[in-house]
Amino acid sequence: MRAVIAEDSVLLRVGLVKVLEMAGFLIAADVGDAEALLTAVEQHRPELALVDVRMPPAFTDEGVRAALVIRRQWPQTAVVLLSQYVEERYAADLLTAHTNGVGYLLKQRVADVEEFIAAVRRVADGGTALDPEVVAQLLLRRHSDPLERLTPREREVLALMAEGRSNAGIAEALVVSDSAVAKHINNIFAKLGLPAADADHRRVLAVLRFLGVPPN
Repeated sequence: MRAVIAEDSVLLRVGLVKVLEMAGFLIAADVGDAEALLTAVEQHRPELALVDVRMPPAFTDEGVRAALVIRRQWPQTAVVLLSQYVEERYAADLLTAHTNGVGYLLKQRVADVEEFIAAVRRVADGGTALDPEVVAQLLLRRHSDPLERLTPREREVLALMAEGRSNAGIAEALVVSDSAVAKHINNIFAKLGLPAADADHRRVLAVLRFLGVPPN
């Protein structure tokens, strides 16, 4: 699986290259700014782009804007945004436009190589990965809305869904059975008023509701 890395910090970029190569990725290009990133994606058409949120020249949202271009012009390329700090609106910007093949992780997650690679692979396979710190902040800011009807366990399940974990992954994290997870998820769908539909579609809608992102 081919990947392109865009990170202005040379030290971190080298580290990301090594981590992904050890995981079996072929690094098609590693660059330091958004313009070079778009050129590399157009040239190599990778399956994955790992993108720093803030890059030259202004160090604001260059990576986010480039990620949106990539997902629009080359939808076969999954995108994982990397950020130094929790910036919820950047995750929301990406998820508003695309609900599959996207991720938002803090750079500190790279230190846990196994978990980081698992999240990156999930996105590359068309799933989502949202940093637990972002999920935690979203939980803290929720007040009077349908999410308030969820039990503490259902909130835990929805938070893990927002991170992009599968039913089996949620069951492992919470040390419960797969059937218990399925029951919690069905309760979440009911309490959020999500109509009966394709299970994957309802799952995305539940996570969007959790993130406060309006569905397309």
